[in-house]
Amino acid sequence: QVQLVESGGGLVQAGGSLGLSCAASGISVTIGAMGWYRQAPGKQRELVARIARDGSTNYADSVKERFTISRDNVKNTMYLQMNSLKPEDTAVYYCNVERWGSTTRYWGQGTQVTVSS
Repeated sequence: QVQLVESGGGLVQAGGSLGLSCAASGISVTIGAMGWYRQAPGKQRELVARIARDGSTNYADSVKERFTISRDNVKNTMYLQMNSLKPEDTAVYYCNVERWGSTTRYWGQGTQVTVSS
């Protein structure tokens, strides 16, 4: 039913920027909140940023004032603009979608972000 595809990952120098996109297809249910998560080797997956349907947002303390999450409810897309990247931002970034009024969650396959010093 719901398929999520992330794009925009890559290799950048510290202090650089990257923009990630998540495209949702096969939508047959109402989408609730959407979010970006990341996971580095040997670490648990953590929330990076989350955005509700009304546009309200939450960010991990480590990315506040550097990352910006946004969404387009008509196009069923979500974005993450990452500025002032640091080596510790290196991880696989995953798109996550919550079904409205449900505990059902959908995940993308992830996109690698690598930040070199």
